Amino acid sequence: MAVTMIDPIQVMKTPFSDSHLLQKLNKFVCVLRVVGNNFADHSYIHAVHEVDLDVETKKIIEEDYETIRAQISQKGLKSLSGKMGKLIQPRTKGAGHGSISRAFYARKEFLKRVMPI
Repeated sequence: MAVTMIDPIQVMKTPFSDSHLLQKLNKFVCVLRVVGNNFADHSYIHAVHEVDLDVETKKIIEEDYETIRAQISQKGLKSLSGKMGKLIQPRTKGAGHGSISRAFYARKEFLKRVMPI
């Protein structure tokens, strides 16, 4: 799940506590939708959950952010890999292969931690 775009200049100069990533996650609301056998079937909202990050989860996300921040600073935006991060990962964003834009994505493990289901 995409959280926010990565602006490499902004990320390099901004600590996690002031980051756009943390700002987005502090406003995070997840809507769980139940869909039939395919997306043409009717669906309904199962639950709406406002996410409140606990101290441990926030610490892991901060570590992920700082790892990504250091990678950008040392080797540049193109060096980021989807293999990075425990809860938040950097991935390409945009159409087709060779996209140069990147975004922070929430891993499944993040959703498992913050969703009550």
